[in-house]
Amino acid sequence: MDYLPVGLKLSNQPVLLVGGGIVATRKARLLARAGADLHVLAPQVSDEIRGLVLDPNHIQLSPWDDRPLGEYAAVVAATPDQEVNAAVSRGAKASMTPVNVVDDPSLCTFIIPAIIDRNPLIISVSSSGCSPVLARRIRSDIETRYPEGYGELARYLGSRRDEVSASLGSENERRYFWETLLGESEFINHVLHSNIAAANDVFQACLSGDGYSRGAVYLIGAGPGDPELMTFKALRLLQQADVVLYDRLIGDGILEMARRDADKIYVGKERSQHSMPQSEINENLAALAKSGKRVARLKGGDPFIFGRGGEEIEGLLAAGIDFEVVPGVTAASGAACYAGIPLTHRDHAQSVRFITGHTKNHRLDLPWNQFLNEHETLVFYMGLAGLGIIAKELVSAGRDPNTPIAIVEKATRGDQRVIAGTLSTIVKRAEEDSPAAPTLLIIGSVVTLHSSLRWFEPA
Repeated sequence: MDYLPVGLKLSNQPVLLVGGGIVATRKARLLARAGADLHVLAPQVSDEIRGLVLDPNHIQLSPWDDRPLGEYAAVVAATPDQEVNAAVSRGAKASMTPVNVVDDPSLCTFIIPAIIDRNPLIISVSSSGCSPVLARRIRSDIETRYPEGYGELARYLGSRRDEVSASLGSENERRYFWETLLGESEFINHVLHSNIAAANDVFQACLSGDGYSRGAVYLIGAGPGDPELMTFKALRLLQQADVVLYDRLIGDGILEMARRDADKIYVGKERSQHSMPQSEINENLAALAKSGKRVARLKGGDPFIFGRGGEEIEGLLAAGIDFEVVPGVTAASGAACYAGIPLTHRDHAQSVRFITGHTKNHRLDLPWNQFLNEHETLVFYMGLAGLGIIAKELVSAGRDPNTPIAIVEKATRGDQRVIAGTLSTIVKRAEEDSPAAPTLLIIGSVVTLHSSLRWFEPA
């Protein structure tokens, strides 16, 4: 490897920053977070740098002057002048002082990696100066797995080390204990949610050798299809799950984010064809959790918007099962955004209404006379089968037959389609283009913005 990763203890140590512009300001922020006693040398410095320097006398407004650098714990050169940067590097090396020159690895004796700061847990990613952008991209991926609460987790573990050392004599016993404890995702979740009493119970159970295995269910909103619309928390809990129950609305790539060894059970529902009735899904969730499994219930969109999440929670409460609910990007929001149709717009709609379009016995009993406000966007979930009924009933209730409507098919996915028309023409358009579920209907004048505001071009 080109660099040995190390951690510099800079708290209350003098560190010289040469430069006072935008790049230098970014480095000043980082050094201040590390607790450095910041000294700055530059003809001009930003106001933010002035605020980060604890002693105003440590700001010297003058150009680089080939000064000795042995008194500093580290030196950072962040100027636009390559000759100055090279001179700073030579001076630091002559004084055996660690030096970093921004964007020039050849002049550095240390580099500053991309950092995930979960103090006291610090994770760094470096490309050895070859591609800082790549390092930042990888840092972003890591940040999705380790939220802010991991700092509290590290502090908790550090506070219990003496207790573990006193209870367990050998290094192997201690290592096995820590591995067992950190293998309990419920322990981690308790700490992340500041439920320290529950975390202590798990800790003591593992320390006593009794073991700990308590199941839980995570109702996870997976969004409308694009895997990148998953939240950090959704991804973290999905990757902890032993079993994943998923429906047909889960987009390609989302299921692959689960653990490879997790059991995956399809419980999808299609019109008039349910692979598993809802009552059986409820029973399975409770049974799996009672057996000690961590169960991810993956739902397209959001669990609480036409997702039957409330029904599943009622069953879990009755069975005494621990659960969490993770909201997701609902289909209306995802479809509208990716189709370039804002659900609200100052010139078109000041409110939006979500409506189920699910028919029963070829009927759709809805209060149609409440859907006549031209300045309100209507969004019908599961409305494709009842498209003809919806268009007919709205017109019969008094909506203009020329009211714009869009069918958004497979929203946010690579094969998304938008079929636009009016209440009087949309049925024929659907017959011609044959859209397939999952689809969403958006009705209102906002649909006219689709052609000018769309930004997402399917593959």
